[in-house]
Amino acid sequence: MRGDRQLDVVVIGGGQAGLAVGYHLAKQERRFVILDGHARIGDSWRTRWEGLRLFTSGRLNSLPGAPFPGDPHGFPTKDEVADYLEAYASKFGLPVQTGVCVTDVWPADGGRGFRIVTDDGDYEAGQVVVATGAYDRPRVPEFAAELDPGITQLHSSQFQSTSQLRDGAVLVVGASNSGAEIALMAAREHRTVLSGRDVGKMPFRPEDRLARAFDTVFWFFVNHIATMDTPIGRKAQPSIRDHGLPLDRVRPSDLRAAGVERVQARTVGARDGLPLLDDGRVIESTNVVWATGFRPDHRWIHLPVTGPDGWPRQIRGVVTDVPGLFFIGLPFMYAGASALLGGVGRDAAYLVDRMALQAAELRSASGQEAAIAS
Repeated sequence: MRGDRQLDVVVIGGGQAGLAVGYHLAKQERRFVILDGHARIGDSWRTRWEGLRLFTSGRLNSLPGAPFPGDPHGFPTKDEVADYLEAYASKFGLPVQTGVCVTDVWPADGGRGFRIVTDDGDYEAGQVVVATGAYDRPRVPEFAAELDPGITQLHSSQFQSTSQLRDGAVLVVGASNSGAEIALMAAREHRTVLSGRDVGKMPFRPEDRLARAFDTVFWFFVNHIATMDTPIGRKAQPSIRDHGLPLDRVRPSDLRAAGVERVQARTVGARDGLPLLDDGRVIESTNVVWATGFRPDHRWIHLPVTGPDGWPRQIRGVVTDVPGLFFIGLPFMYAGASALLGGVGRDAAYLVDRMALQAAELRSASGQEAAIAS
């Protein structure tokens, strides 16, 4: 194997989490590479739906060492976030290899370190950081296959604009932030039904004047109160991780004003090829958008990393059963802000320090073994 493919660390994923880890690895002068399957840094943001903006203002969106540009009280668009990530990698000279898809992670031959299999050949590293976030596998119910083939079906991760929709009605399944925003967009051109439980709403819209003061309190809460070190954080983690946050920018009144038909019933099956609600009603739609979230999928990591719930067994990103393997950017990995643009930096700093300590301990143990053997 070429020397440039035998490294201290391979980071899988070049989004904000992977770049934040890369920043700290570079400061420690570790030999590493960041592998990302997209053609361009930031494409995971560029490919999301038109008009998407962050819920947090610019002043709360900085990665380590580089403040987010522009209005500190403005709300960046998806493309502004993408451009920031690309500029960030360039500013710090981070070794990102784009267009490289990781397909498998195996234990390395000999039992120490890892073999990282990609569509561009293999890498070896003593440590691996999985920075792919929580968006591994779109969650779409099995009964989606029973819907009429003529119905256009999209997961929210595939939805970019209403030009993807056919003429006729739209059913959006899942009424949290993504579903509400997509339903509002669809309602401009289509009769739209939004199905799913009431997730509640934040006390202010992000743009409201009072929200500036509230954001300061909220940011302190999700960084320092809602953590795995506190009882309130441990109680909140499953809900935030699995169900997301209440409605932020879109309000129920906005949906009503746009003509969105809001139904509390859940979409639970199919009848005669059409979506069926749990109240027995059938929705005659020609489009279904599944805003039903994601599920973790780490089957490509051929090591014992997941628990019964499918999530990695880790403590602040350190995998408890596999020395040398780490995660970053998971929702509520350590705190409520762990998956947010401005919150991942703290997790990255902690993780890279732990990585350095673990690597030093391994070198020490290897030295002792060599001394005993000699």
